[in-house]
Amino acid sequence: MESLGAKLRTAREARELDYEQVSRDTNIAIRYLEALETEKFDSFPGEPYIIGFLKTYGAYLDFDSHELISLYRALKIQEQPVPMEQLLKRPSPAPKIILITLIVLAVLAGGGGGTYYFLTRPEKPPVEAPVGRSAVEYTMSGNMLERRLYPGDTILVSVENTRYKLELGSLSDTVTIRTPGGLERLELGQSVFVNLSAADTIQITAADFVKNNAEMGALIRVELDTFPATIVETVAETETYTETSVSQTASTVIFSSPNAYPFTLQSNFQGYCLFRWEILFERDRRERNEQYFQRADELNIQAQNGIRIWASNAQAAKFQVIGGGRTVSVELGGAGEVVVADIRWLRDDDNRYRLVLVRLDT
Repeated sequence: MESLGAKLRTAREARELDYEQVSRDTNIAIRYLEALETEKFDSFPGEPYIIGFLKTYGAYLDFDSHELISLYRALKIQEQPVPMEQLLKRPSPAPKIILITLIVLAVLAGGGGGTYYFLTRPEKPPVEAPVGRSAVEYTMSGNMLERRLYPGDTILVSVENTRYKLELGSLSDTVTIRTPGGLERLELGQSVFVNLSAADTIQITAADFVKNNAEMGALIRVELDTFPATIVETVAETETYTETSVSQTASTVIFSSPNAYPFTLQSNFQGYCLFRWEILFERDRRERNEQYFQRADELNIQAQNGIRIWASNAQAAKFQVIGGGRTVSVELGGAGEVVVADIRWLRDDDNRYRLVLVRLDT
């Protein structure tokens, strides 16, 4: 059977296409095209890139994308091949009655042993802080605090003369933190946003911990309003325009208003793109969505406070933000560029609200 890489290479050569032409048509870098054809998957930053590029390249060569993904999955899980002589070797004949007897005895023994274990096993002790250690309370004086916490330790966050308490509850496969908004469970490296008030938000990150080991504690990072509170407006606004364009900067104002209001992100895809989005600061809409888009696809995302977006090919889509009777075009980046950005409301020192586009580090 022809391998995954050989299929791609044979189809490309049959169409007399070189890497430069394919790269221009698909917006996939030449080094990734070569890695797909040589099956050097460790050349990619992560599996989403492999899946996305396989779909793009496969569609370009008129392959069934599901077949290509299945071939990739088979390669990934494939281990050392079984020797041919082992595959052809016939099992030695044995009386069926002996085999059936052994199976029955094994089932009975396993069932009895399992029953005995569940009836006599000791209760699992709860995960507690190291013996002899008292709970510690930390106070966050600036906009960021990072401490190694143990179960029972707390962090006090002060915002406008109001104190909010965060407490490390338990350590197991995840970190459980009690917040003013309820319990939050974080996996290693995961971050969550917690609303403290209408305009103030903290980001909590489980930076480091060892699963099921309370004695090692968890390194927790808390950040208050991780984006600047005062923003310099880069777009000249009037009350009568209906469409304008925002240039790409580190932090760009889209709308400015005395009050925050719902908005819609409208995406029109011009090419192949793996696109991921997440609604920010809405407790009932915290799921993350991911979809593969191609030319002529459209997507509308509505949000109250903010949206985090991730695009594998920033120039493959045209984005517009619609809200308050205005429509503003925004640009994320160039062809083939992987971009992560937030579109969210912030309050400045004058108590005005600004909807900003913020590029995040990838």
